Amino acid sequence: MIDPPVTAPPPPQRAVRLPPERPRAVRYPVLAVVFVCAACGLVYELELVALASYLIGDSVTQASVVLSVMVFAMGVGSLLAKRLRCRAAVGFGLVECGLALIGGCSAMVLYAAFAWLGEARYVLVAFSLAIGVLIGAEIPLLMSLIQRGARREQDAAGTVADLFAADYVGALVGGLAFPFLLLPWLGQLTGALVTGAVNAVAGGALVLWLFRRDLTPRSRWLLVGANLAVLAVLGTATALADDFEQAARRAVYGPDVRVAVRTSLQEVVVTGGHGGPPDLFLDGRLRVGGRDEYRYHEALVHPAMNGPRARVLILGGGDGLAAREVLRYADVRAVTVVELDPGVVHLVRTDPELAALNGQAFRDPRVTVVYGDAFRLLRPPGPVQERYDVVISDLPDPGLTAGAKLYSAEFYGLVAARLADGGRLVVHAGSAAARPRTYWTVDATLRAAGFATRPYAAAAPPARATRTAGPPPAGPASPWGYLLAARTPHRPLLALSPTAPRLRSLTPGSLTTAETRIERTRTAERTGLPPSTLVHPRY
Repeated sequence: MIDPPVTAPPPPQRAVRLPPERPRAVRYPVLAVVFVCAACGLVYELELVALASYLIGDSVTQASVVLSVMVFAMGVGSLLAKRLRCRAAVGFGLVECGLALIGGCSAMVLYAAFAWLGEARYVLVAFSLAIGVLIGAEIPLLMSLIQRGARREQDAAGTVADLFAADYVGALVGGLAFPFLLLPWLGQLTGALVTGAVNAVAGGALVLWLFRRDLTPRSRWLLVGANLAVLAVLGTATALADDFEQAARRAVYGPDVRVAVRTSLQEVVVTGGHGGPPDLFLDGRLRVGGRDEYRYHEALVHPAMNGPRARVLILGGGDGLAAREVLRYADVRAVTVVELDPGVVHLVRTDPELAALNGQAFRDPRVTVVYGDAFRLLRPPGPVQERYDVVISDLPDPGLTAGAKLYSAEFYGLVAARLADGGRLVVHAGSAAARPRTYWTVDATLRAAGFATRPYAAAAPPARATRTAGPPPAGPASPWGYLLAARTPHRPLLALSPTAPRLRSLTPGSLTTAETRIERTRTAERTGLPPSTLVHPRY
């Protein structure tokens, strides 16, 4: 009997093998990892926006840069990921390792660039690109992995729906966890590092457990080693985060940092003191320069106190220094201070150096502090509805996006409703020399709200503190600019009260000179500037 010819078996195929588990046993773990990765990705994005706004300023610009660059990079990452779809498991594992390392360390590297190099913009763009590329590469690879649990071609539409549903819900959780859990509990640096560790564990566990049969021994050991190395780096950075932050803070503020606290709203740093005047920084910006703050506050307060002044409202001024100047008038009966951050008031009340600088203003029984957003508090039926003889706007610089609504025509309309007959409003409006368009936009906004205005300035001391690392700039600083306003047909009188206390930096002659100098910057182009409004901020 002749045996039939023996045919050689077909060569083994490199096709992806489905795990023996049921489809749900594949799909649900993949969706869970999609959820976690989406949450981590949004945390990285928000971390970059928040830290860039703090370090660089102008939150709208920084958010626009991060979001636009990251979305563009996600598209690039999706295209690049097509080359890895044939090895989706190992590709996804390596992408998650890289994303965990880069995203987790992004805040620390960005802060280091700001502290020691004085420039963080290019680092911000680089991290936005890198993180965006890796996040974009996740989607095609996850699509390949989740389709392992689909047995029929018609499951593709449901697979896509499940994938994007998990992605969007994860983004929601990450977006809520960042401001309410990570930022207040862990801070920016540690929060990003912990997020990176979670990202690495989720991605590595999925690939090394559920899709281990798709990995060669070499790929498996590569992923194990990469994940362990990333977790080691993130763990070491977390352990050293406090020491790093202290070193970076000394590089930014100098070696004499005495107090550094994080309130619910901002970072507060106090330097100096120990027998000398302290300096107060809020989110990296010099708010109080102890050696020369009297120049600013005397010019801000005393021209507005020429007239009735029994009731005074101070918007901002949580440092108590404007209140100190107001309380020098014996006929002042009540002072209301509106401050957004209770942590600032608590610090200046309890810190001996700051309390001595403001003359224990918050212990005066005439002073009442109301906490909250000034716009909301002045808007009916808010708690600040009395009428005041003087309103002092001691708010952050009008060029900062976060405070633009407090320099809007709508806000000045609320202030006008709180002024008594014959009352005056004084506004710190930035420097007419350094930023003339911003200064004269504040003037145009006040006039649009029905105020008559009179500009003036006060000479600032030489600049000695900036938001960037490195030595301070030499030479004179731009003078502080103010606007005295009143709801009268005629411009308010710019003068000191006959009963004004003795001042160190302000005289009637210096006021006249300051008005003349600042009027020279009012060109025809700046006279016709449109006002700033809530829907169209123009600073």
